[in-house]
Amino acid sequence: MSVESPIPPSSEPPKRRRGLLGIGLAALCLGALSGAGVLYVMEARSGNEALSANACPLDDGIAKALDDGARGEVAGVKALDEPFDASAIAFKDGDEKPVRIGDLAGKTLLVNLWATWCVPCRAEMPALDALERERGDEAFAVVPINVDLGAPEKPKAFYAETGLSHLPFYRDETMGVFTDLKARGLALGLPVTLLVDPAGCARGILSGPAEWASPDALKLIDGLVGLGGGTAS
Repeated sequence: MSVESPIPPSSEPPKRRRGLLGIGLAALCLGALSGAGVLYVMEARSGNEALSANACPLDDGIAKALDDGARGEVAGVKALDEPFDASAIAFKDGDEKPVRIGDLAGKTLLVNLWATWCVPCRAEMPALDALERERGDEAFAVVPINVDLGAPEKPKAFYAETGLSHLPFYRDETMGVFTDLKARGLALGLPVTLLVDPAGCARGILSGPAEWASPDALKLIDGLVGLGGGTAS
């Protein structure tokens, strides 16, 4: 696998749009054209490839909740046309113990792939921390998966420096999760976020960052949690 080095930005940056959504989507679009800030990997697989669609048929209620909730700061959220079983997605916790999405079944999950070298990722992490503080409970959790290569010291240091006190620490130094999402045509760059139902089915996706602690995001999360059978805080 390989990571393409970012290309320096042009002297005339894109016009600033409202909130992290505008900044992130503009950066993502530029990255698709120039390679700036976009993670590219080879097609080697990692053991996360058992992402099956068979167990996760379309759910009109969840799709409608995603479509209705994709407004304002989270307007980029899309319902997946082909939901898939994400329970086999594998990574590690802060103690280097193996974890799978299936181990977290029973909650609505916001699974976010990020890296310390990804500027939009770094910018949205405090909002994800605030979202976990506001809504994290027995019915909902934020699952941030760091994909920095190598040892965990750098992303752990970022947690300490940024004051992230509510988010759990997870990582996948192989970038296998990203590779498998890329193979499905779901990931081009970072950050990328999956919305997963309590059964472990990936139902929605957002490419790029968002203001996850905004009223728009909270309304979206509350709607999904309600459908999942839980009650948001």
